[in-house]
Amino acid sequence: MSDVLAQLAKVLEERKDADPGSSYVAGLYAKGLDSILKKIGEEAIETVIAAKSGDQRQLVYETADLWFHTLVLLAHQGLTPGDVLEELQRRFGISGVAEKAARTKK
Repeated sequence: MSDVLAQLAKVLEERKDADPGSSYVAGLYAKGLDSILKKIGEEAIETVIAAKSGDQRQLVYETADLWFHTLVLLAHQGLTPGDVLEELQRRFGISGVAEKAARTKK
């Protein structure tokens, strides 16, 4: 896992015990899953809009927000970036068509 992802995962875990008034992330955790999911939805829409605008700098900014809030969701659910990276590694070298077909058979 990249150093940045590991550092973020550590901070996100620490924020689980923080006062919701002292930390944006602790506040999200306190508001619960629906608030976290709403934030991810907002960030996904903003990412799409940035991509459509052709502004690469804005696209990177919005993608960072989307990734960050997705990491908050993972931590909230007891998962880590490493769990996602392991899944990506598992899929590496498998055609997207084959991987999708395998999912529909389950």
